[in-house]
Amino acid sequence: MELFEEIRREYEFGVGTVLGVARKFGVHRRLVREALDSAIPTENPPAKRARPRLGPLAAFIEAILVADEKAPRKQRHTGHRIYVRLRQEHPEHEVAESTVRQFVRERRLALGLLARETFVPQSYAWGNEAQVDWYEAQADLGGERQKLQVFVMRSMASGAAFHRAYLHATQQAFLEAHQLAFHYLGGVFGRVRYDNLAAAVKRILRGSRREETARFVAFRSHWRFQSEFCNPGEAHEKGGVEGEVGTFRRNHWVPVPAAQDLADLNEQLLHACREDEARVIAGQPEPVGRAMLTERHYLLPLAEEDFELVETSFPTVNGLGCVKARTNAYSVPLEAGTSVQVKLGPSLLTVWQEGRCVASQERCYGRYQEVLNLEHYLDVLLHKPGALAGSKPLAQWRQLGRWPASYDRLWEQLMERQGKQKGTREMIELLRLGRSHGQERLRAAVEEALGLGCADPATVRYLLTAGQLQRATPPPLAVGELAVYERPLPTMADYDQLLVGLAAVGAGAR
Repeated sequence: MELFEEIRREYEFGVGTVLGVARKFGVHRRLVREALDSAIPTENPPAKRARPRLGPLAAFIEAILVADEKAPRKQRHTGHRIYVRLRQEHPEHEVAESTVRQFVRERRLALGLLARETFVPQSYAWGNEAQVDWYEAQADLGGERQKLQVFVMRSMASGAAFHRAYLHATQQAFLEAHQLAFHYLGGVFGRVRYDNLAAAVKRILRGSRREETARFVAFRSHWRFQSEFCNPGEAHEKGGVEGEVGTFRRNHWVPVPAAQDLADLNEQLLHACREDEARVIAGQPEPVGRAMLTERHYLLPLAEEDFELVETSFPTVNGLGCVKARTNAYSVPLEAGTSVQVKLGPSLLTVWQEGRCVASQERCYGRYQEVLNLEHYLDVLLHKPGALAGSKPLAQWRQLGRWPASYDRLWEQLMERQGKQKGTREMIELLRLGRSHGQERLRAAVEEALGLGCADPATVRYLLTAGQLQRATPPPLAVGELAVYERPLPTMADYDQLLVGLAAVGAGAR
């Protein structure tokens, strides 16, 4: 632009000829004439790069794209998949993957297979709508990589969002996450938009009508919001939450997070949600957190009590010390024949007796499984110590990493010193201390005792409770009160004189 201006100025007020201007600026005469015709340079389209290596493969790629028109939408070739097939079926032609992907995109646009859709911007009133979705993510829980189902609810006005991870996307998890989201966001939205997920929709009827599940209808009635569902296959109808998933995944799921367990991971996700409150969404005048505080005044108030989500049953403890919940058996520290109340939640099972929680275990989503806790069998094993070595609860503790190698070393030394039966009973007595002091503290005490070269149970008990010992501390004395005990320091002058005299006598005798 500046060059055109200088050329025009030089032609009008300077040299005055096309040839003279071209020689002065070192440009071609065509460029001078172009600048004289228009003050704005003409933009030439970028030249298309030749693809000589792709030429013999163009027909093969074209045939794949045409055949994809009849294939299911989620089973069509991607650019990468076509590149892989080219390497397998035409290894004699070497071509870069980026070249293939660019060519595939151009041909899809030309064939009308890659539609460019125009969306209409939307505006939302405070507290009017939230959108909900599930997405998959992976995390390292206890050192093991696991695939998780993550619930997300996003406010469409403020942009605030709540994320929570579960092992399975069950209806209980779906409803529990709603309640936690309402508490986090500070109220209930007038309308919540969903996909046609099985936790809420039993059957899709004509138009926008849906036959919803009875439990979801009761939950919606309890919290007093309305529900709307997208048309099948039209995920863009809840594009706000779809964009939230992408943003949150890029910022908080990369790299793959590591946590001790699912509860620890959800604490990390909650912290990440709070961090995102400082984010400013493009086109918004204030951060997400400040907009969320404003929106709370427009939300429906929270219900006085949460919706009851747990499944309640009243089984009897069987002869194996277990209660049945659905198809699985869970151990309890109660005698056989005892009637209890079992509450089965989305991630936790609790056992109650006379209004007191006597056991709590992580819910198992398998079928016909036994979930056994060794602590629940310690009282029985105290009378049957020979059953410990081959017991299923011990095998499950080993599998879960709850039985460290230090326990085996201590157990072996106890049996060597006291015999198999008595040594095993001593080991069981020590394991019972884990109920009151915690297994982690017991493990640390055992390892410290072994490190000191001592396998005595009394030593483990002392190390376990040493930090709790209360020792009376005498009150400090004022320095002035000690003045009565002051004495002058002894002098050694007389003693030194005696030594000198003795030395002189000894020298005279020699």
